Amino acid sequence: MTQAPNAAPALDPAILAAFAGAATATISDNLGRLPGIVGLQPFHRGGRLLGRALTVRVRGGDNLAIHQALEIVRPGDVVVVDGGGETGRALVGGIMKAIAQARGAAGFVVDGAIRDRADFAASDFPCYARGVTHRGPYKTGPGEIDVPVAIGGWVVSPGDVVVGDEDGIVTFPAAGALALAEAVRAQEAREAEVMRLIERGEYDGRYAKPAGA
Repeated sequence: MTQAPNAAPALDPAILAAFAGAATATISDNLGRLPGIVGLQPFHRGGRLLGRALTVRVRGGDNLAIHQALEIVRPGDVVVVDGGGETGRALVGGIMKAIAQARGAAGFVVDGAIRDRADFAASDFPCYARGVTHRGPYKTGPGEIDVPVAIGGWVVSPGDVVVGDEDGIVTFPAAGALALAEAVRAQEAREAEVMRLIERGEYDGRYAKPAGA
């Protein structure tokens, strides 16, 4: 079991402010529309996900390393779990959700299954996962914490920015995030103008796409 310290710096509050309310689709457009995380769905009632990636890699169906990650989780961390897409056993449930919430975590992203679905469905604590099952996990390891992981076809590194909404999840390095936010806001302004033209009956079919789209 490799349990690295939670060493990546906390996110700059300016980054959190810059992406508050930003749609994952617009962020994705300005990341070159690369594959990103696919195949996960939200299980929480509502609420957006925004925070810093605390990454965990486990063997399929074993959540020992996730419990260890919750011992070092910091406020604003998103616990990002590479469970290999295995959905035969749940990696996270209601008790772990309560622990994460009590310690200020921003949410879960699990490439695997959860259980206690009703607990998540009644909560605004963000949780994205590949599936749900009643079957509980093993707790014998091995696992790794704060290492690059593959989640739904996308590599997430410790300290990456994680944003989630109803459409899914995007992640990107904190370095360059403020420049990305500027591009996102510029696209939002263009799209808002298009909507105004449509409402006034003046839209002529032309739409200037963002750079790289």
